[in-house]
Amino acid sequence: MNNLKNLQKVLRGAGQRPETLSFADGTRILVLPHGGRLLGVFAAGSDKNFYWTNTALESVAKAKAFFAGSAWHNSGGDRTWLAPEVDVFLPKFPDLTVYDQPRSLDPGNYRVIAKSGTFGLENKLSIRLSRSKRQVSLKIFKSFGPAPDPLRYERGLNLSGVAYAGYSQFTSMAFEGSRPQAGARVGLWNLIQMPHGGELMLPTYSRTEPLHIFSTVRRIPKSAVNVSDHLVRYRMNQPGEHKLSFRARSMAGRAAYIVGAGDDWSLVVRNFSINPSGEYVDVPWTDPGWQGFAVQACNVNSGLGSFSELEYHIPAIGEGTGHASCEDHAQVWAYRGPKEKIAAIAKILVAGSGFRIS
Repeated sequence: MNNLKNLQKVLRGAGQRPETLSFADGTRILVLPHGGRLLGVFAAGSDKNFYWTNTALESVAKAKAFFAGSAWHNSGGDRTWLAPEVDVFLPKFPDLTVYDQPRSLDPGNYRVIAKSGTFGLENKLSIRLSRSKRQVSLKIFKSFGPAPDPLRYERGLNLSGVAYAGYSQFTSMAFEGSRPQAGARVGLWNLIQMPHGGELMLPTYSRTEPLHIFSTVRRIPKSAVNVSDHLVRYRMNQPGEHKLSFRARSMAGRAAYIVGAGDDWSLVVRNFSINPSGEYVDVPWTDPGWQGFAVQACNVNSGLGSFSELEYHIPAIGEGTGHASCEDHAQVWAYRGPKEKIAAIAKILVAGSGFRIS
């Protein structure tokens, strides 16, 4: 169970210190300093999570073993990583056989810190970039705030029976000492994990074909990805692990994930900034000179768990960028309710008038 009360009980029983923040509209978010994760988002009057959390968090005994283990602590929810992936997570690049999550980044050493009276998390870390062989020292700061329903003032829209939860996430990064380090370029990378088997929707300004980054079992069937002039739809129900990447120049700065059955459907929308003039430094593993990818989707149905990731990047800081620090502000809007009403919300916020839930 990944409901709020059980997560709070299990995490505390496992020696963790989760924080629950509440906003004026009744939204509650569960933040776990270990890993800098926002583990859950909950609508007023509901303990049902919109996000995926690891099954290891279902009991105190399993959670204790999970956090004591040496494997990657992928607890779930909303996390912050760093790009380029080939530099940070492929330590022997161009050898692609070793993928490693630097523990200084995840779980890191996040500490709770207040800025201007706001709850926040700070991680000071050092990582080695595989291509330049540079050791880079950074500081990441995250904080959270409300995000009122963007549809609250709409007329003629019947939202009775629909639950809403939303939050804003503020993320910043700087080089320690506030000066770029020679040969180093890194970018923030925010990722949400949601229950597997739903559909991702990406509105675009123009037609954009996804780039296939990797597959561990078989390639994604063509029938799972539908590309039109202003929308990409990706049915994330595949076995194994698969990743698609999308160009910054076409992204509209919004992505959504819809999943459900019967009369219980949910829609999670992430609203974020895209700057096609910025330095998006994440690159394809087999074409490391090709920059400019800003949005990604990762289907995972393997030993790591069963979840779907919605990912976006922030322009890099460092050598050649003109920046030694960066800031990002994004919102999440989450809805739960009957299929036809969730579809109507999806049409307005991301998909357009022709949208139907498949």
